[in-house]
Amino acid sequence: MEGAERRPLRTISYNLHEGRATTELVDLAVAHDADALCLQECDTLRLPDTVGPLVLAGATQRNRLGLALYYRPDRLHAHGHEMRPLRRSMHDRVLSPAHERLLAVRFEDLASGGALLTLASIHTAPLSATNAMRRHQITEALGAIRSAAHGSSSLVVGDFNYPWFASSLARRLGEQGYELSHSDLPTYVRKRFRGHFDFAVSEGMHIESVTTLQQAGSDHLPVLVQAQVNAAVPA
Repeated sequence: MEGAERRPLRTISYNLHEGRATTELVDLAVAHDADALCLQECDTLRLPDTVGPLVLAGATQRNRLGLALYYRPDRLHAHGHEMRPLRRSMHDRVLSPAHERLLAVRFEDLASGGALLTLASIHTAPLSATNAMRRHQITEALGAIRSAAHGSSSLVVGDFNYPWFASSLARRLGEQGYELSHSDLPTYVRKRFRGHFDFAVSEGMHIESVTTLQQAGSDHLPVLVQAQVNAAVPA
């Protein structure tokens, strides 16, 4: 109905800690009525085809810390996916943990009149790399998505490994037309580190809220992003 408030797109990002938290996914998706799951550190050879009401859009294949993306087919219509390597850090060169650090999927959002949307899961280099290296990776990822999106909305979520000096990153991205959104609580609270490792970067969307959720098997906390996609303009 014209003028009615649309249900926000509900996207959960979760680093599964080398697959340890895979068994939590169904309960997580159902409890939070998720439209999409963007995952990092998956055991992609053991991922199910479905997670509750969500179906697998794509997963990386050539790295042991894999990425995957699930979506709700009665809300989103998938138009293929793309996996990309990003600039390699010294950690990548020595230990070879992840060849593909970005998984992007193109959708039509049926709740927004068929508006085009790109959802992406990202996992940047660990803290052994510099913030400058991660900025290069983030900029490269966003540039690749923007060049393929042709002006449509995009939402990139995941483990950015950027808990310190994120305000500087937000300023830099803002100058390029992106919005960086943190959750209400830290997303990593173990060992000697505590901070917002997992967040969202968006373009052409209204972010309503970003919420840190509970977890059990991972060293990260899942993050729920609620956002409104720009509605398609009638022809």
